Amino acid sequence: MASLRKANAYSKRKVTPYTRTSKKRQKAYIKMIPPQKIVKFTMGSDGLYKQGKLPYVLTVVADEKVQIRHNALEACRQFINKKLVKELNDQFLFKVVPFPHHIQRENKMLVGAGADRMQTGMQLSFGKAVGKSAIMKQGSTIFIIATANPKASMFARHVIKQVKPKLPCTIKILSEDLSKK
Repeated sequence: MASLRKANAYSKRKVTPYTRTSKKRQKAYIKMIPPQKIVKFTMGSDGLYKQGKLPYVLTVVADEKVQIRHNALEACRQFINKKLVKELNDQFLFKVVPFPHHIQRENKMLVGAGADRMQTGMQLSFGKAVGKSAIMKQGSTIFIIATANPKASMFARHVIKQVKPKLPCTIKILSEDLSKK
């Protein structure tokens, strides 16, 4: 499997969503859709949250316009879920909010001696589909974590801070106590 390009090749670029697919091949702009890497979007106990037993809610919000690749979201999801399950058993709700629709393209370029004879440069530069990303606006929600008590909420905040380097943007952590409403 080929290695991924650095995230900064995509993350802060102004982008037009590239998502047009069709069941009829002739009408589809995208011939091959990369598989979704995010396995689950909701983890933990959704029932406890609906009953109001998880009143301490942390919301992770993007602080700038950015594209977040699906493999970055999946890496964060796995890390956060593993830590929360280990510490809080099933007394939490964790949601990944954005769904990666935007298909990223890459114009493969060869480097090295003699490579210039094998490529077309910018002549046919449309590129192949290599991955998906979620286009985030400033202030849009990335993750939601709901816990049962303030101690668990502080632990979840600590886990989010550990995950910060995996995300291509600066984030804000907004906390809310629904038990006081």
